[in-house]
Amino acid sequence: MARLTGGDPSLLRRINSAVVLHALRDAGPATLTGLVQSTGLSRPTVEGVVEGLIESGLVTEVPAEEGEARRQGRPARRFRFRAEAGHLLGIEIGSHRISVLLSDLRGRVTGSAAHEVAEAALADERLEKARWLVADLLRRAGVARSSLRAVGVGTPGVLAADGSVRLCTALPGWTGLPLGERLRRSFRCPVLVENDANAAAVAEHWKGAGVESDDVVFVLAGLSPGAGSLIGGRLHRGFGGAAGEIGALHLLGREATPEQVLSTTGEPLSPLDEGAVARVFARAREGDAPARQAVERFVQRLVHDVAALVLALDPELVVIGGWASDVDDVLGPLRGELDRYCLRPPRVVLSMLGEAAVATGALRLALDHVESELFAVEPTAAALR
Repeated sequence: MARLTGGDPSLLRRINSAVVLHALRDAGPATLTGLVQSTGLSRPTVEGVVEGLIESGLVTEVPAEEGEARRQGRPARRFRFRAEAGHLLGIEIGSHRISVLLSDLRGRVTGSAAHEVAEAALADERLEKARWLVADLLRRAGVARSSLRAVGVGTPGVLAADGSVRLCTALPGWTGLPLGERLRRSFRCPVLVENDANAAAVAEHWKGAGVESDDVVFVLAGLSPGAGSLIGGRLHRGFGGAAGEIGALHLLGREATPEQVLSTTGEPLSPLDEGAVARVFARAREGDAPARQAVERFVQRLVHDVAALVLALDPELVVIGGWASDVDDVLGPLRGELDRYCLRPPRVVLSMLGEAAVATGALRLALDHVESELFAVEPTAAALR
């Protein structure tokens, strides 16, 4: 990378370009005079930057409406950010479902698709279904694969920085999978792979229950829950990427395994069998004694796991998602127990995004990456394409 100095004119141009692009993206169509006022730059500088952004395809001139031209004579030229100049994908690869969101460069969702997948599906089959789903969505949306600027992916497991799966008990054949490398073969743009609970936490902070909170814990509730945490608005992954793996806390006390917690027969449930879990909760609501006892065990385990994270991080908000977000029985006991355990209990709410949380968070991560390139002061290879 070339060394930049304080007097480097190319550095100044990039700063000015980022300032003008920010103004156009955030405020909508604007005239040159409006951009001079909002950015504080000189008119010749703004004119030069806008022409450069038009050449790059990120900005276009807005045609004057015929009526406007008749009333005012020749109207002032107006320009807008071309959100359609590129596209982003947010993908969830989960135990039972693969879902995809397509958006423009503002993060506005323009298409979506989802497909069920068998919990026993191996890695190759799961990845092939994800590729097929993406290809079908792009075809139906009329979007060329070459227009993709970044792809975010949310999936279970402890992930390395390069997107490799260090450990995953939820998906067969996932542990040790070079997931990031495999996915990058399908795209000519950056691919960012993130833990599903972390992605969901990002999503709730962006468009869900955590919009007004910067200290948020998202609990992906299930037999073996996971959690994602935002501290000061920033995602906390931990030193090895395993922050929030609260589903392993039972090992500290050698308690019953997650598969046994909701069992009403003595036979362990499959952690991935959401149908069996839902039936236990349904029988509990109908008054079945063994089922009610199993649900009480589940709630106590969930409270124990969440309380440990709350005591360590002191979040303002705890969001419950995953299949348990449909189980209203969880919230009351969880709030009550956290009141007992915590010096300052957090608010506890259900996810506002539901099944879309992981894919939405993956999309936000892709948008963050593209914004870091669009508004970068130092050039990147992707930004100079």
